[in-house]
Amino acid sequence: MKVFFDTNILVYAAGDEEKSAVAWEVLHSGGVVSIQVLNEFINVARKKMRQDWPMIETALGYFRDALDEPVSLTGETHQLGVEIARRHGFHIYDSMIIASASLAGCGILYTEDLADGAVIAGVQIRNPFKPSPPAVS
Repeated sequence: MKVFFDTNILVYAAGDEEKSAVAWEVLHSGGVVSIQVLNEFINVARKKMRQDWPMIETALGYFRDALDEPVSLTGETHQLGVEIARRHGFHIYDSMIIASASLAGCGILYTEDLADGAVIAGVQIRNPFKPSPPAVS
């Protein structure tokens, strides 16, 4: 099943935080991002992480090599994103990411920002940082 990555997964992969290992693990399996996600990553890397351009460009190169061709925002993406925002009350940028994942044929969206397990527009939201429940014997 194809997976889509939200910006926070890329940010954690590029950071020095405890979540970095999990982020790298899910990214190594491959998947899809949108141009929006890459732009958001650049914004966070510059403003919050205070990364220099060579570091950002190195990370972007890795993402280009490891992941499928980024998907663009289209009129269809925008229309579906607006519908998702209206119906579910999500922020418009989150809605565009869900719409991008749906239209790219992804069954899973890895993110920390939305309700783990929810299914929206045919895409299941998964938080890779959420601990797995204990096995039932």
